[in-house]
Amino acid sequence: MRREATREENHLWYDFLRTYPVQFRRQVPFDRYILDFYCAKAKLAIELDGSQHYKGEGPEYDSLRTKYLRQGYGIHVLRFANSAVNDDFQGVCRRINEEVRKRLPPSGGKLAPPQAVTDEGKGQIAAVSVE
Repeated sequence: MRREATREENHLWYDFLRTYPVQFRRQVPFDRYILDFYCAKAKLAIELDGSQHYKGEGPEYDSLRTKYLRQGYGIHVLRFANSAVNDDFQGVCRRINEEVRKRLPPSGGKLAPPQAVTDEGKGQIAAVSVE
């Protein structure tokens, strides 16, 4: 990993993406960038943004990076503020699930419709695999 993971990155990884039915990897080197999370099958990058992304040159840098990944490699980037992970974890997970479903090739669509599945009252959402 390029640095110590944030609390929000760990939360998204351990409580959702690590066991997601379509494989995600974390801290993935990609050309000159490091993606927070990447799903090769869906060509989807997930980026969690702290406050530095909203100040100074942060927004322009992120915009150029997103454009580079989209135009050069066909990778779609979903960005979430760290506060969204903290305040609306289920909504973030639901949005990721929707995007993966939309981007999977027709033969690879082995996800059931998005549904909230709570885990011991933690309010976590899971995507359910169907065989």
